Order: sequence, then structure tokens, then C-alpha cells
Amino acid sequence: MADRRDDPEVFWVEPRKRAIIPLEDFHCSRSLAKLLRRDKYQVTCNEAFAQVMDACAAPRPDHPESWISERITASYNALHLAGYAHSIECWEDGELAGGLYGVGFGRVFCGESMFSRSRDASKVALAWLVASMKRAGCTLLDCQFMTSHLASLGAIEISQSEYLERLTEARAPLPASGDNSDEYTGEARGDLVPLGHRALQSDADGDGASSPGKLIAQSFTQTS
Repeated sequence: MADRRDDPEVFWVEPRKRAIIPLEDFHCSRSLAKLLRRDKYQVTCNEAFAQVMDACAAPRPDHPESWISERITASYNALHLAGYAHSIECWEDGELAGGLYGVGFGRVFCGESMFSRSRDASKVALAWLVASMKRAGCTLLDCQFMTSHLASLGAIEISQSEYLERLTEARAPLPASGDNSDEYTGEARGDLVPLGHRALQSDADGDGASSPGKLIAQSFTQTS
């Protein structure tokens, strides 16, 4: 983290309490499910990583300074080019409406930041991420610090020791994709890359859930 956008120094933070979202407990409200089914936003992965980072780093009314410094931005852009950092974008009428970015490895995704320019766009991006992680066999979604916004989506706090145990278990690489390699939007050294429209659309089986958004919403409402 950094103290301001032009801060040349970077400091490391290791929270005593870690926020995570258990994938099976992600809270998809009725309003969010309705928004997903409408497919209001076109959702992509890794199409505008730098733009998402810049939007997350932009000043906000309650946060005039950003912890995402230019040095951090450059580092994450390099991680993205190396295949480890990923973004999910929500587009509305061709304009970037919201999104998130983070780092994926093994069966872990460490979310760094998210933003919305249109209502609930970041929630839609997060729903896509959770659904993609579940489908890919991932087990740990790290949110770092708890906020009321994350809590409303199902985030919980765990101790540092429990987090490290979960992290160790989840660092094992995902199984090879084999013939299903087209389900991914790119390569990331064998690790997580969130799924794109094509894979989700291929699941439509004539039950009325023929759009990506409907499939995402359905994945959170199915019961066993």
C-alpha cells in the first residue's frame, strides 16, 4: 500500500483479521439476481486491466487520496502482462461502468480493489468472479479488509492463522484444463483465469437460462 498516488514508497500490511468470502456463502440478493438476469452490463475478463486499475485509484469523495500509487499500478500491470493479475470489467453502452482486479494463483484469488460508476456494477463483477471461481474449482477468495459492503455480500473475518492454513491448502495448482481450455479467457501459468461469456453460454440447456447473466444468477439460487 501507499499513502498517496505519487508516493514512491510502498509498505506491506498483514491484517490480524482477514476478510474472505466463502464461495458457497456469497450473498446474491434478489435485486442483484434480477440485475444479473437482465444482462444490463456486458462483462469481460482481462480486456481493460489498466483502465480498471486507474478507475480504482481515482479519487473518491470520501477518499481524496489513493493507496494505489503509480508504483503499485506499474507493478500490477507487470503482473498482468506476466499472467498473474486479472480484471473483470462491466461495460454499459461501450463505457466502463465498473469492475475489479486482483491476483490469482493456485485455487486462490486475492481481490485488490473494485469500483462502480453505475449502480451495482462492482457487485455484478464480483458475482461473475465468484461463479467463475466455483466453476474452476477454486477455494479461497481473499478480500483483505472487512467492510460493510463486503459483509453484505457474505464476507466473514477469520484469524491470521486460519487464513494461512486455508492459503496453504489452496495454493495447490488447478488441474489441467485439458479439452476444456477454451473455457478460459487466457493463460495464467496454469492458475486461475476467470471464465468468460463463451463458457457460460455453452451451459445453456434449454431451461430458459440462455444468457450468461441468467446462468450466473441461477448458480446462486440452485439448491441441492
